[in-house]
Amino acid sequence: MKPLIGITLGDPAGIGPEITVKALTDHPIYETCRPLVIGDAGILKNAARMVGREGIEIHSIEKPSEGFYRPGCIDIIDMKVADPEKLPMGKVSAMAGEAAFQYVKKVIELAMAGQVDATVTNALNKEAINLAGRHYSGHTEIYAEFTGTDKYTMMLAHKNLRVVHVSTHVSLREACDRAKKPRILEVIRIANQACKDMGIKEPRVGVAGLNPHCGENGLFGKEEIDEIMPAVEAARAEGIQAEGPIPADTIFSKARGGWYDIVVAMYHDQGHIPLKVVGFVYNQEEGKWDAVEGVNITLGLPIIRTSVDHGTAFDQAGSGKANELSLLNAIEYAVNFARSR
Repeated sequence: MKPLIGITLGDPAGIGPEITVKALTDHPIYETCRPLVIGDAGILKNAARMVGREGIEIHSIEKPSEGFYRPGCIDIIDMKVADPEKLPMGKVSAMAGEAAFQYVKKVIELAMAGQVDATVTNALNKEAINLAGRHYSGHTEIYAEFTGTDKYTMMLAHKNLRVVHVSTHVSLREACDRAKKPRILEVIRIANQACKDMGIKEPRVGVAGLNPHCGENGLFGKEEIDEIMPAVEAARAEGIQAEGPIPADTIFSKARGGWYDIVVAMYHDQGHIPLKVVGFVYNQEEGKWDAVEGVNITLGLPIIRTSVDHGTAFDQAGSGKANELSLLNAIEYAVNFARSR
């Protein structure tokens, strides 16, 4: 039984439609799953032309059971939200924002109803969805609201480097204020369970410090003493193999070296920067990205959600040159999680 994976197009003015066509036509995706696109058929047809895949069949359907799920054909639930004739490519617009929001809402509904086994999202633009009157700071918050989830966190993954976050889309000032024992312990627990869901029987969880050198015993801040260490000790008392706090400038190298199966980062950039340094590879001589790899996964939800680990790339939209590796990674993770469940 191949899992049925719902894939949103993301912001239709970005690269999501193009990399979706590439992923579903140039790679053996149909050997492992049944991919179903949620978006606008007109947008997908334009994207196929942009990437030189005009011969691909775009099969519009109303429900997952109507899909063909075979190579040479892309099944899509046609939302009919964005007009490809009026959509400004590579630009922020309310039309694109509303479309991206509706795609996500639909795929969540399908997953909650058990009609798809996992969901994969292409990038949306936060300014665009807010312009459309949808006031969310990103995918994660949309998923949390429409699944009724209070306790969740973001995980980034690239090969054996996995990172979860205590906080994400808040200011750095607020992120420091959110580094409290209850939340840190909650994220350690979620990280431990996520590893088990991926088949790691005895996960090793490394917990990063917040301050330089983990505060140097209080000289540079006391969050490690007052909040992080107590959370680690509480996790260990529950039988979790947690270690920390560990200085952020060394913990990620250790994780890549196999010391830890997952790292708990204290805030957005602390976790994102190391993942993107290893996953995003730019070829200066050829002026293009050789690799844009990595997966964004929301943990703690009642449904499976993975995502590309990059933005809408408006500057590349319409060129046909966007790299689909991150989307392939996201689909692979979605398939693995679906099989485990």
